[in-house]
Amino acid sequence: MDVFSVLIPGAYTTVQDAGRYGYQQMGIPVSGVLDYFAFRAANLLVGNPENSAVLEITVMGPRLEILMDTDLSVTGAEMAIILNDQPVESWKSLRTRPGDILEIQQVKSGCRAYLAVSGGVEVPAVMGSRSTYVGGKLGGYKGRPLKEGDTIQSGDVKLLNKPRQMPHEMIPEYPPEILIRAIPGPQDNFFKEGLEVLFQSDFMVSAKADRMGYRLQGPKIKIREGMPKSIISEPSMPGGVQVPADEQPIILLVEQTVGGYTKIVTVISTDLPKVAQVTPGDTIRFENVTLEKAHLLYQEQQKLLLDLEKKLAS
Repeated sequence: MDVFSVLIPGAYTTVQDAGRYGYQQMGIPVSGVLDYFAFRAANLLVGNPENSAVLEITVMGPRLEILMDTDLSVTGAEMAIILNDQPVESWKSLRTRPGDILEIQQVKSGCRAYLAVSGGVEVPAVMGSRSTYVGGKLGGYKGRPLKEGDTIQSGDVKLLNKPRQMPHEMIPEYPPEILIRAIPGPQDNFFKEGLEVLFQSDFMVSAKADRMGYRLQGPKIKIREGMPKSIISEPSMPGGVQVPADEQPIILLVEQTVGGYTKIVTVISTDLPKVAQVTPGDTIRFENVTLEKAHLLYQEQQKLLLDLEKKLAS
C-alpha cells in the first residue's frame, strides 16, 4: 500500500531495520539503524513489531506527501516537524490523512531521526533484512537513499486505538559532548600509555564520519614499541575502536566487515546510539567499564524497552 510520495528526499534518507546478520563472511555488512533505541521507540509509538523497517534521516529531513490514513512517529535527533504548515511534536504518534504534507527540517541537536509508519516501511527483504546497504546497492529502496518522486509503501496497516507518547523522562538528550563507555580489547595488549591516553582525553569528531565509522581527532594513541602497526585482517563489529597508522582512533559502525588495524577498545552496544547522534565538531570522551558492567547496562536497557512497550500498549 502506497503511504508516502517523496517530494524532497532530505540529505540522506534510507530504509533501515535492525540489521542483516550472518553474511559478514561474504563481505556483506550488518547495516541497519545506527540508533537502536530511537528506532525501537519509533516502532513502539505506532504499534509496530520491533524490527519493522523505518526511514533513517540524517541531518536534513524529507518532505513527504501522505497517501493513506496512517499513524506515524518521529524519534531521535531534534528536528522541527511540520505537518500541513503546523509544528508537531516528536516522540509521539501522529494520525495523518491522504493529502497531508509532512516536512522534517534541519537538525537542531543530534544527527539522525527515525520515521516509523503503521505496518512498517515495506520493501523486499534481502538476506533476511530490509536495511539499505548503499555500498553494495542492495536492500532498502532499490539499494539507495531516497530520491524525489519515489513512492514508499507500508505493510498491513492497523491504526492505533488512541495516540501514544513517549514519557518525557525517557526521551534522550543529544549534547555536543558525550561520554561513551568501552571495554578494553580485543588488542589492548598492543598498548600501554596509549590506553591511558584514550581514557583520559577528549576527542573531536572529524568530518570523516558516516555509517562506516567515525574518525576522531585528539592526542595520538601510540602502540607499544616493538608491536606491529597492523594485524592480520579479522572480522569487525560495530563499536570496535581501531587505531590506524596516523594513531587517531576510528569508531567502527555498521557498514564494515573486516579490518587490519588493532582495536584498542570496544564501545558497549548500549552507548552506540550516542555515537550515532554526534556530528563533526562534537566531543567524545571514553570511560573504561568491565564486561560485567556492559552486560548489566544491556539488561537494564532491554528492561526499559519492555516496560515502555507495556506502558504504551496499556
